[in-house]
Parts: sequence; C-alpha cells; structure tokens
Amino acid sequence: MTVMEYISAAWRRTLHQNHADSFLALWTLQQDNWFEEPNHRRGGWSGVCTAALKLDDASQTQVFIKRQENHVYRSWRHFLRLRPTFEREYRNIRLFNRYDIPTAGLLYYGQRQQQGNQQAMLMMLALQGYQPLGDGQTLITAGMDRATRHRLFDSVAAAMRRMHAHRFQHSCPYPKHIFVKQQPDGSFLTCFIDLEKARRRWSGKQAALKDLGILHRHTCGCSRTDRLRFFLTYRQEKRLSPESKRMLAIITRPKASRPLPCGKPSSATYVKPEHGAS
Repeated sequence: MTVMEYISAAWRRTLHQNHADSFLALWTLQQDNWFEEPNHRRGGWSGVCTAALKLDDASQTQVFIKRQENHVYRSWRHFLRLRPTFEREYRNIRLFNRYDIPTAGLLYYGQRQQQGNQQAMLMMLALQGYQPLGDGQTLITAGMDRATRHRLFDSVAAAMRRMHAHRFQHSCPYPKHIFVKQQPDGSFLTCFIDLEKARRRWSGKQAALKDLGILHRHTCGCSRTDRLRFFLTYRQEKRLSPESKRMLAIITRPKASRPLPCGKPSSATYVKPEHGAS
C-alpha cells in the first residue's frame, strides 16, 4: 500500500485532535451522511460527505470530505498512467492558492493504492455564509436592486479576471460552481469550487473565451443588459473596445457554429448583446 498525503500546516493540530489526520481514519469515517451520493462513472465512483471538526474553543466547523475510488483520468503528460481526478483538483487548489485566486480552504489530500484500487480524498472547509451564484437557470440576482447586482458583478468579474490573468481556465464555471458572500458593507466575496477540470492555457484570452462562453450559456435568466454590464466590468471598460466586441461576438456565438475539439456541434441559446449597460 502506497500513500501520498498533504496536511495543511495551519490545521494539522486540529485534524490530529479530531483523529482525522490520516488516510485510514478519514477513509473509514462514517459514510451515511452523503452530501452528494456517489456517482459511478469512469470505471469507479466519487462522492461527497460532510463532517464537523471540534475546535479549541469547543465550537465546531463544517468540512466536506470528497472520496473516490478508481475515478481516474489519463493526461497527455502521463498517458500510460491513470491518475485520480482528485489529484488534479488538489494540484489546482494549490496553484490557485499560490496566485491568490479564491477557492475553498484545503485541509487534507491523500491518495493510495489498495488491493489494486486507486483511492483518493480531499477535505475542504465549508464556505460559511456563501451561496452559489445560481442553481440551474435561476440566479440569485433575481430580485436584487441594480446597485446590489452591480456590486455582485464587480466581485465575480474581478475574481474571473484574476484567474484568467494567470492563464487558468476553470472549464466548468457554471453558476453552481461560483460561490458569493455579501459583506456587511454591501460588497461581495467570490470563491470558485470544483477545480477538477481546471487547466492552464497558453493565454489568458483563451481561458476567458472558454469560461465566459460557458457562463453565458448557463445564465439564461440574466438580462441582456446585465450580461453586458458584467462583461464591461470584466474588461474594465465603460464602452466596448474593438477587441472586446470581437471577444463578445465569440462568447455569444451559438456553440454549434464554433469549431469544437471533438468536431461535434451542440445547440445553445443565442443572446444578442446590447450596445450599452445601465
């Protein structure tokens, strides 16, 4: 049995006091409190459960423990070796932390080979006070006044701009993977989750076109004015520059008319951009 582990230095003592600082202890933890029931694909399974850690002041903090077995992928760098998808997420979280790109706090990562099975685990801090930007086609902006929406756009756009400035592409920036939290002063914090498919691109523009295109297609409940306002905020512009107009044309183009890596067309709703935002 071969075990690879990472333990957050800031949380090592707390994990030890909760008997949660080893792969065996976490893997055998009670598994009837699934937050996401295990899904079976890629030849294995992957699921998420919740737990509570006791702190020194007798309070508790909630954590999410992501477990998987034989849930693997093959990369071009390691084509002959199958690797756990959580290993990729773990490495992406460390990179996001290095560049101060907001994501959930990582407490533990471990992987092992057990009787021919590849097992991996991630323990993350729960995002207290945060909520997803949306669920399905419903966004939390519904019912917000214009000033609050604009503050929300400022936060999400700034976080995405920072991510893309370092050439990271989230690859799945659906509203349910973008969490926001309103501060007492009315401003918002933004945090990205589920980094299993995040990757580094050759340029920030490549990353932006992909991510903003995905976000555009999965926010149908957002008005055209708000979409344009968000894009202008992301681009830090008052009016669309020629380069921004070219980018927006690509982002809003129906997916079926764009060349895809797999060569297969797909349908999407076209939303014509407006020429100004309120």
